[in-house]
Amino acid sequence: MGLFGRSRTSVGLDIGSGFVKVVEVDHSGDQPEVSRVAMRPLLPDAIVEGEIMDYGLVSDTVRELFDDTGLDGKGIVTAVSGHDVIIKPIKMDRLSEKDAREVIKWEAEQHVPFDIKSVELDFQILDPHDDGLQMEVLLVAAKRELVDNKIGLLQDAGVDPGVIDVGAFALHNAFEQNYPEAQEGIVALVNVGHETTNVNILEDGVPILTRDIPFGSRRLREDLQRERGLTAEQAEDVVQGREDLVDLGQFVESSADEIAVGIERASAFLMTRDDAEALGRIFLSGGGARIPGMVEKLGQRMNVETRQVNPFERVPVLPDAAPGLNIEEAAPMLLLPLGLALRR
Repeated sequence: MGLFGRSRTSVGLDIGSGFVKVVEVDHSGDQPEVSRVAMRPLLPDAIVEGEIMDYGLVSDTVRELFDDTGLDGKGIVTAVSGHDVIIKPIKMDRLSEKDAREVIKWEAEQHVPFDIKSVELDFQILDPHDDGLQMEVLLVAAKRELVDNKIGLLQDAGVDPGVIDVGAFALHNAFEQNYPEAQEGIVALVNVGHETTNVNILEDGVPILTRDIPFGSRRLREDLQRERGLTAEQAEDVVQGREDLVDLGQFVESSADEIAVGIERASAFLMTRDDAEALGRIFLSGGGARIPGMVEKLGQRMNVETRQVNPFERVPVLPDAAPGLNIEEAAPMLLLPLGLALRR
C-alpha cells in the first residue's frame, strides 16, 4: 500500500525464518527487470514462529548480505506479517479517500481485536469508481510494536527502510505482475515458508482474505529426521530434491493434507455466499513449493488445478543478476522480495 518516489531501482528485503532474501528491480526500461538477487541462510531458531529470537544474529546477516552484494541500503522496501497483522475487507459509507482517512480509526475499532491506540492503520478503497451508498474497503492494521521492532532491526543493520509493506500484499503484487490471466475468479495464492504458510484468497485479483497456517517446510524436515533417522543435512537434501527417499510420498501427502485443511478453513466462507462460487485454482510459492510431489499431492487432495508460481514468468532476470545462485531452484522462494521490489 505504500508508495515511494520514482527512482531507477528499488530493493525488496524479505527476512524469513530460514533465509534473508533481497531482490533489486530496475525500472528504467519499458518493463521491470531483476538486476540483483541474493540470499543468505539464517541459523536454526534465529526466528521462531515469526518472532526474532536473536536480533544480533539476524541484524548481522542482513548487514553482511548488503555488504556482499554492494547494494545501497537506503529506502529499501520490506514487510511485516503474522498474527499481529490484520487484513480484513469491510463496508463503510462511501467517502472520498481523504474523508475516509479521517474516520478509518473509528471504523477499525469495530473490526480490529487490538487496542486501536497500539496499531498502525492503513486502508484501500476497492471500488473507488462505484456510485453506491457504501464502499468496499480493505482494512490493514499492524501492531505498532511489530513495525517499530522491524525498523529498529534494520537500522541496527545499517539499512534504511523507506516502506514497510504487508507480506500478503507483496506476494499478491508479484503474482499479479506475472499472472495477469489469473486475476479472474477465485484463486488461492499459497506461500509455504520455513515455519508458516500464508493463504491469500483472491477474487478477481482483489485480496478478500488472508490467513496464516502454523505449518512450514521445517516440519517435514523434522519428521524425516525423527521417523527416518536422517541427519539435518540429509533431510534438507531430500526436501530440496537433491536426494531420493523411497517413501517420501507419504510424508509429502501428510504435509499437503495439513495445508489443504488450512486452505479449506480459509475459503469456507465462499460456500455461504449467494453466488457460492468455489475456489478455482491454487498457486503455490515459497520454499515448500519446491518439495518433490507437493504441487501434485495438494492438487489431488483439493481436487483443484494447482501450479507452482514462477516469480520470473513475466519479469526478466538479467544474466549476471544472481552470481553463485541457482535462480531456477531458488525462484519459488523469491516471490515476496520481488513483490516488495516492484513497489514504486
